[in-house]
Amino acid sequence: MKPVRWYFDFVSPFAYLQSTRLAEFDGTAAIEPVPVLFAGLLNHWGTTGPAELGPKRLWTYRFCQWLADSRGIPFVMPPAHPFNPIRPLRLAIAAGCDRAAIDTIYRFLWGEGRDLDDPATWRALTDELGMADADAQIADPTVKDRLRGNTDAAIARGVFGVPTLEVDGELFWGMDGTDFARAYLDDPDLLSTPAMARLSDVPTGVSRRPGAGR
Repeated sequence: MKPVRWYFDFVSPFAYLQSTRLAEFDGTAAIEPVPVLFAGLLNHWGTTGPAELGPKRLWTYRFCQWLADSRGIPFVMPPAHPFNPIRPLRLAIAAGCDRAAIDTIYRFLWGEGRDLDDPATWRALTDELGMADADAQIADPTVKDRLRGNTDAAIARGVFGVPTLEVDGELFWGMDGTDFARAYLDDPDLLSTPAMARLSDVPTGVSRRPGAGR
């Protein structure tokens, strides 16, 4: 099976929604979950997240709710968003990036809309994961370094957002890139057609200057 890296951050509702589709790759690809800090990607590339722009924030939440409802995916917005995802990201790493553990964390955050900053909820999650010493584990310097290293390595590979699937060094961004990645797995020549090849050489016609046109 083809190895596929799956870059994700629990703060992203799109990453949650894509997580519910990863089983579609079973038998075709071996998914390697890679927790990264979305904020680190945004800072590096000088971009903003969808929840940081007022109109886009509401549209994003509405679209994710509609998409989840239309597909029968449990979806409850967390009490506040964006939230700090560092603890659950480190928890996933401490749990060995196990898919079942990641799914459990996602269920708490997005399937049930629970607040992991609430001590009782955090304890319920770590108990369900069988990690009685979770706080000590996520404080381990090795775990912290792994998250930083994952993020730095993702940036070096050109990852600019989450979720992203990496196949053969090619990046497929967003939940709506899921079918694109599956199509590439079925036909690796997909990105080698003349039409695809010319996309790499399209010149920039104009560059936007911040504040221009106001």
